[in-house]
Amino acid sequence: MNKPELLLPVGNVEAFYAAIEGGADAVYVGLKAFNARGRASNFNNYQFLLLLNEAIKNKVKVYVTLNIVIKNKEIQELLDTLWFLSKTKVSAVIIQDWGTYHLIKEHFPKIVIHASTQMANHNSAGLSHAKKLDFERVILARELTFPELQDIQKNPPIETEIFVHGALCYSFSGMCLFSSYLGGSGANRGFCTQPCRRLYKAEKSNTLAFSLKDNQLIDYVPELSKIGVNSLKIEGRLKSGEYVYQVAQAYKKVINDPTAIDEAKEMLKLDMGRDKTQWFYAKNVLDAITKNPNTGLPIGKVEQVSSNSFSLYPSVELSKGNRLRIRTTNDSEQLAFKIEEFEVFESGKIEIKTDLKGIKQGNEVYLAGLRIKKFPSKLKGEAKKVSDQMPYSLKRKYSDGVRKFKPMNRQTIFVRINSIDWLRKINLNEVEQLIIQLTKNQWEELKLDLPFLQKNKHKLWFELPQFISEKDLSFYRELCQNITKKGYQQFSLSHLSQKEFLPKGTSFLTNENVYCYNDAAAQLLRADGAKWVMSPFENEFDNLLSGANRNVIIPMHYYPKLFYSRQPIRFNEQFNDDQNHTYRKEIRDGITIVIPDKPVSLFQYREKLNNKHFNQFLIDLSFESPSKHTLKRLYGKFNKSEQDQPSTTFNFKKGLK
Repeated sequence: MNKPELLLPVGNVEAFYAAIEGGADAVYVGLKAFNARGRASNFNNYQFLLLLNEAIKNKVKVYVTLNIVIKNKEIQELLDTLWFLSKTKVSAVIIQDWGTYHLIKEHFPKIVIHASTQMANHNSAGLSHAKKLDFERVILARELTFPELQDIQKNPPIETEIFVHGALCYSFSGMCLFSSYLGGSGANRGFCTQPCRRLYKAEKSNTLAFSLKDNQLIDYVPELSKIGVNSLKIEGRLKSGEYVYQVAQAYKKVINDPTAIDEAKEMLKLDMGRDKTQWFYAKNVLDAITKNPNTGLPIGKVEQVSSNSFSLYPSVELSKGNRLRIRTTNDSEQLAFKIEEFEVFESGKIEIKTDLKGIKQGNEVYLAGLRIKKFPSKLKGEAKKVSDQMPYSLKRKYSDGVRKFKPMNRQTIFVRINSIDWLRKINLNEVEQLIIQLTKNQWEELKLDLPFLQKNKHKLWFELPQFISEKDLSFYRELCQNITKKGYQQFSLSHLSQKEFLPKGTSFLTNENVYCYNDAAAQLLRADGAKWVMSPFENEFDNLLSGANRNVIIPMHYYPKLFYSRQPIRFNEQFNDDQNHTYRKEIRDGITIVIPDKPVSLFQYREKLNNKHFNQFLIDLSFESPSKHTLKRLYGKFNKSEQDQPSTTFNFKKGLK
């Protein structure tokens, strides 16, 4: 039986030594920039060299996370990072951004690359496409069911990696815009503020509608080994060394001995995470929503409080050095401290000395850390320094090389619809380019022979969805074939691997979900055959201006998909957050989509954009009620360079962190 690699998270020095001692085959780490855990300690370049030396001594592979989207102004800094890594013995880098991919393949071809889960590969077409692009490994989406994974693993053309333990995001990784929408802290930039852990109100009650339990697939390790998954990944670069060690030991035990699952489960009870779920491997996915977003092991409630102590009846034995966390009544803050002095009574009650203020009777107490085992906090040895600055002339040459674009001065307006009903409401003679995105049932209803569609076939683009399950691959391949047989030649892709579905001779554009935040990504997508490239919804004006590419479709009116998830929720259509902002829920082909109640409108920037030579725009009617007057009104606002109200501007002016 195949023994998969055990891949452990390392966000600080203690976690690194914990991973080594816990049995890591590989670790993944972040440098000080360009990684999706910006709040972790991470490593400067010299620390990384020390870590790499230690890992090599212990025959442990090291993967570096460069798994965020890159802004235009960051290209030169990214080149320095790639230059530095190319001079080391790093095992691979994990990437999300197509510009990062392009720069590596053009200038640092010896660097091995893994496709981050942020790239949202979720079917065998994604694996096939990644293989063609010379990725070594794909980190699959967490949302797969086990039967889907089994099908994907029947004949994988490339190495696969899956998350088996740790925190879960409500939305597909790489597809969440909620944190970005709330304040510009983009999850795709490494600064998620975890909106899925917040309370939301519907029908006068507050609930944790989107807060998922932690992933735990220890029961499936023997099966995952059997079907040939190459790497089992533990989430947790923000976690302690103690967590890394505890979880590592449990999974290593089962990798080596499939009969040791029960023993491993007992060990995992002390990982200090949330309640556990097998998510889409389980039968009841609704049970994956937690009632308590806090991490740690609940051990009791505060019984009495004095000026310098409190008492409780703990459900586990406590020791000096254990870390506790007190959950306040309104959850407004977490009171955390380390046990220094305590007294145990015959009744089982324990009195803990602390000067911590704010503890009240009835507060829940959590064991947050055992502190039984300590790990070094400083890296050992010395390392030969490696140049972390690319020669300026070469860096300038490489960065200038991705800024070569021919301007397209003719203005083009794309309109997008996501319902057949819109075809009855709009006059195609008044639309330059129309993107049609439908559900599976609506695609089967659409009559492609209709004269008014055939007459306008040169302006129609047929859009594929963001998520296509393994069982639906044949449906969408046949759909693309049938569309082409009817004489239509243009498609809109939501994932670059969907090129695999298109018959020869067709054209495609990449929509806002094939992220293009920089000139290097735009150059790659153009070279890959994209006729048009769309700017992401969360992009900012300054980033657009700082790039050379002007051949980009800029969304001017749209409802951003804040959450895009396979996980159902019990809310009705409308609900509010703790700031009383209103959101709507939509269900399309089994996907839960959360959008704000107000659209984003950027028409007021149209003249400024024209003056900066941007001339391709999108008016997205998805999630608008079909109406003859809506498009006419929006065209009017566009022509007047006037914002449609009520609306927001998302990150366009305030910026994306």
